[in-house]
Amino acid sequence: MKKILTLAICIFGMSQFVFSQKYDNDTFPDGSPIKPWFKDYTKLQLKDLGKQYTITDYGVQNDSTVIQTAAIQKVIDQASENGGGVVVIPKGVFLSGALFFKPKTHLHVSENAVLKGSDDISNYPIMPSRMEGQNLDYFPALVNAYNLDGFTISGKGTINGNGYRYYEAFWARRKENPKCTNLEVSRPRLVFVWNSNNVQFQDVKLINAGFWTNHFYKCKNVKLIDLYITSPTKEIKAPSTDAIDIDVCSNFLVKRCYTSVNDDAIALKGGKGPWADTEEGNGENTNIIIEDCTFGFSHSALTNGSESIHNKNVIMRNCTVEGVSRVLWLKMRPDTPQKYEYILLENIKGTAVKGLVVYQWNQFFDLKGRKDPPPSYGENVTLRNVELKCEKFYEVQKDPNIFLTNFTFENLKIESKNSEIDKTAIKGVTFKNVKVNGKLVD
Repeated sequence: MKKILTLAICIFGMSQFVFSQKYDNDTFPDGSPIKPWFKDYTKLQLKDLGKQYTITDYGVQNDSTVIQTAAIQKVIDQASENGGGVVVIPKGVFLSGALFFKPKTHLHVSENAVLKGSDDISNYPIMPSRMEGQNLDYFPALVNAYNLDGFTISGKGTINGNGYRYYEAFWARRKENPKCTNLEVSRPRLVFVWNSNNVQFQDVKLINAGFWTNHFYKCKNVKLIDLYITSPTKEIKAPSTDAIDIDVCSNFLVKRCYTSVNDDAIALKGGKGPWADTEEGNGENTNIIIEDCTFGFSHSALTNGSESIHNKNVIMRNCTVEGVSRVLWLKMRPDTPQKYEYILLENIKGTAVKGLVVYQWNQFFDLKGRKDPPPSYGENVTLRNVELKCEKFYEVQKDPNIFLTNFTFENLKIESKNSEIDKTAIKGVTFKNVKVNGKLVD
């Protein structure tokens, strides 16, 4: 109870802080203007989402022991056939397999309501999908939106992936084969949105995903506001339960969200492999803003990769990190052409194991017969106004195939057990008013 109260105070205090923030006349790191769309945090109102279809009014039982995929799907289909509306999950616990939202439908999870995923993978029929930088047939998520412009999820209830059975299966397989891939154990994501624009999620709790928690692929104009995203990080850890995966998207806002997961908090993806930059289905992420968020445990607060080819104009600002393994991680795959550019971290405070991390990521390395490994680039990266306590702030690998240029560190106050900084790995590195353990870096 004490931990819950502390978290509530943290989130409330953070919200009070956020409302005083103004982001006027600012630009993306490449100098292009930030559109007014990014500064509109208007919340959805249930009454404005169309006719309300409370699932228990349409044949769904208020029984937490019965899997009711077909009955809930029937409500979604009926809402769409009648011109659209919002499917409302009322107070109670409702078990389901994969659900597919249809044109002009929305999801509202009421306070004290739980949409809970089945832990039997047979309730998630394999279909065309996208995972780990590849278009392939795979299991859908619990909540799916394909080609649904304007799709929304709202409410103060919970979407629970019920992932413990999947976690146990994964760790059992990893024990048998330490080199097993993430896809070897059949697991569903929590939410998957494909080729959908003008999407907004707000207020809901998204917990215990079987695989990635939120995955957005080929989407434009996405807002995630005041979300609470967690998966187990101790005891039976939840493997590869990234909080937010942004995959070939543009104009993406993450605001006032809390994350604590057993993998990356926010990961930018877009493709992998030696010819990933020429293959259909892959692409870049552009114009991403993460602001006023709190990051509990994760492998990294902001990760570029490991399946990523081009990320541009990425801002993370006014955020708190609470024991993340890394604050900014550039994963450089030696088998994939990559370019991470115009990245800004600004007004960041807290604790971490490591601050900036840049090195080769060799997991599942495969050149597929290509003789010349594709180069990786990191350019125009800025860390400004950062106060951090950590084990090691600066871990940047020197590698003949990794080209790093124009990194700026400005107004940093760092406490680091390992204070070593090797500037030779970056061409054009600038330190302005950077103090590590009280000593100015010159």
